[in-house]
Amino acid sequence: MRWKTGRRSDNVEDRRGMRISRGMAGGGIGTIVLVLAALYFGIDPSVFLTRDTTMVSVPRSRPEEMSAEEIEMGDFVSVVLGDTEDTWHEIFRRGGQEYREARLVLFTGAVESACGFAEAAVGPFYCPADQKVYIDLQFYRDLKHRFQAPGDFAQAYVIAHEIGHHVQNLLGISDQVRSMQRRVSQAEANDLSVRLELQADCFSGIWAYHADRAREILEEGDVEEALRAASSIGDDRIQRQSQGYVVPESFTHGSSEQRARWFRSGIQSGDLAQCNTFDAASL
Repeated sequence: MRWKTGRRSDNVEDRRGMRISRGMAGGGIGTIVLVLAALYFGIDPSVFLTRDTTMVSVPRSRPEEMSAEEIEMGDFVSVVLGDTEDTWHEIFRRGGQEYREARLVLFTGAVESACGFAEAAVGPFYCPADQKVYIDLQFYRDLKHRFQAPGDFAQAYVIAHEIGHHVQNLLGISDQVRSMQRRVSQAEANDLSVRLELQADCFSGIWAYHADRAREILEEGDVEEALRAASSIGDDRIQRQSQGYVVPESFTHGSSEQRARWFRSGIQSGDLAQCNTFDAASL
């Protein structure tokens, strides 16, 4: 991915190196929230994050200087975020709407968001309550080593997917889905969640399509990196790795094949109309 000459976003909050612990209101230590790996890429952590205890910030000495790798990774994230901003500003403008930029928070280990407390195990997530994306960059190492999906464009896909959830929030799609989920069975609610996630995958492809045509960001092999990343975090693959068997009716994000297919739909068409997963007869 050609990113080093890209515009850096001003919407990055770097909280790396800040350690967070949970304390009970009376002074005891609260129970840390544990999140299953299958919740990677969740769109609304408030469903499983709690706020029944107070948050205590515990300062931790940070190195005088970050490592070269840490500096470069923060730079990379800023450029990718800036590129999504430029792309979605233009898409919204063409549709007669105004795009409101999300902020992106880099953290280490655990973080407090408007949706609640989250540990790094939750993976990258978007919080609609504060319109922020949260990422512990350790996830990129997991993506490379655990999920066998290396590459800078695979990493960019992660950010673009979460920004896809921000776009859904701005368009009112997320609110409509949550409203419907409250009125249906668990199986039907899971299906709606899958459709929301697959649309975010498609939106990430939409970004890649327009960004490449405007700024020629793609290099040989980049699309394959993103497809591998999308496939690697499918519900079927995660369930098979974590429990040895697959339960399709419990999917909340989509299968590996579905995630790759919807990303491909976005990057091949560049057309928002091709991302309507909610009317799709087959996912």
